[in-house]
Amino acid sequence: MKRTGTLVILGIVVILIFWGCSGYNGLVKQDESVKKAWNNVETEYQNRADLVGNLVNTVKGAANFEQKTLTDVVNARAAATSIKVDANNLTPEKVAEFQAAQAQLSGSLSRLLTTVENYPTLKATEGFQQLQNQLESIENNIKNSRKNFNEAINVY
Repeated sequence: MKRTGTLVILGIVVILIFWGCSGYNGLVKQDESVKKAWNNVETEYQNRADLVGNLVNTVKGAANFEQKTLTDVVNARAAATSIKVDANNLTPEKVAEFQAAQAQLSGSLSRLLTTVENYPTLKATEGFQQLQNQLESIENNIKNSRKNFNEAINVY
């Protein structure tokens, strides 16, 4: 009788150990999923930042453009690319700082594209249209990457 009780207790302990290990492995897998999702977000933001240089150069070459608008875009791009958030150390403060810099870049890009409306010959150039289409595509990719990141965080 005593031996049966010991075996039952031992069986329960073994089950709890396996259950704990399985739970831990699930957390590790979810953590890696969050890191991967964050890296995808950063990649899309970097793609946008890389495109900004081409966009600014195209606008500079095709229009007698307001210098302040271009300077604001270049400065916002520099600020956005200088802030890095390590996927291994995702804190709300660092993510907020990163998002603020990206929002500043988005705002200055919006002002740039709004100002471009005054230059019909620039809007008609094939190079500018291609860059604008790429920017729109990247903005959609950013939105999707952020959505996937948020979903991964919620699961985690």
